Amino acid sequence: MPTSPTFFDALLAVNWQHPVLVVSAFVLGACVGSFLNVAIYRLPRGLSVNQPKRSFCPGCNKEIPWYRNIPLVTWLLQRGKCAECAGKIPFRYFAVELLTACLFLLMWMAFPQNPGEALFYMLLMALLVVVVFVDAELMLIPLQVTWLGTALGLVAAVLVQHHLYLDGIAQGWKDGLWMSVKGFLAGFGGLWAVVILGKLAFGKKELAFDESVEWMLREPDDNADEDDPAQQLCFVIDGEAHGWGDLFYRDSDQLIIEGSGFRVDGKKVDAKGLVIKGDRVELKGKTLMIEELKSLEGKASKVIIPREAMGMGDVYLMGMLGCCLGWQSVIFTVFTACLFSILLAILGRLGFGQRLPFGPSLALGATCWIFWGWQAWGWYYSRVGL
Repeated sequence: MPTSPTFFDALLAVNWQHPVLVVSAFVLGACVGSFLNVAIYRLPRGLSVNQPKRSFCPGCNKEIPWYRNIPLVTWLLQRGKCAECAGKIPFRYFAVELLTACLFLLMWMAFPQNPGEALFYMLLMALLVVVVFVDAELMLIPLQVTWLGTALGLVAAVLVQHHLYLDGIAQGWKDGLWMSVKGFLAGFGGLWAVVILGKLAFGKKELAFDESVEWMLREPDDNADEDDPAQQLCFVIDGEAHGWGDLFYRDSDQLIIEGSGFRVDGKKVDAKGLVIKGDRVELKGKTLMIEELKSLEGKASKVIIPREAMGMGDVYLMGMLGCCLGWQSVIFTVFTACLFSILLAILGRLGFGQRLPFGPSLALGATCWIFWGWQAWGWYYSRVGL
């Protein structure tokens, strides 16, 4: 006696590549990209992505009504200008919406037999878009995004699993979860080792100025997340901010400032230099605890900054990618990211020691893994007999 088809049988019978679904994937990506613009602007500035609920013009701060906030269309019709103040709206807003729409479309078409896996990759791409644009602009990676991505990877390891195996065969949710955890440990641990080695090899950076420049310590907000580099105490010199966690990663790290016009809590101190050691300041033979200071600033003629090969945001990002894509993806992603960074440095004519965001390169490397990198690894895997 024939049995009636189950819900899952009905799902398998759906033509997931129907033109309506393909177009819907593109439209969905554009709408998600509109929200990502909100996250890209607000997260690194410590603003809520929920309040205010409507988007607002970064120039006049007036809320944008829904009929003037249609993804892709509105920016083109208004020629990249605010309807209220005629202020310029950066091309980045249009680019994020178009890029996200194209990525959603590609992911949907790349996995025609597994809509769950396609949806997983869509969400991963959305998170990576935020990372790319924030890191490219501000040289930092919001940790909220990396933790959200890590949670996504763990959930997908239980529900989807296929993305963690080179042969595409799921071995059960427990095995999938273990593969995801191993991926996180490989990604986080591997890049963390690079940070430590980078500290040993490139531990200091000396800045000398022909004319003295202003410097100060910038306090975080009262509600700041201490684990987020964008909300840490910062050392700001000549307009460039250095997060406390990046400067003082080891107990031995110290920031040496030579100059004049030092002011402690607004009072001038006659000194030619000072040393900052994480939680304290050494000035004229006295030790001042930073948590007890209201302000610290001055003019610098020479600064010796402890530095890293990369920030911890990159480490958390690589942990997220390992969790989402499996441990096999880690080596490939880091290797291709290094190649992309070298190419970007050449194209941008950046000299040795100049800062270059590594997050976008890691995102590109992970995207390459999704489309063809796993095949390259599978070929190598079979050759060496691992």
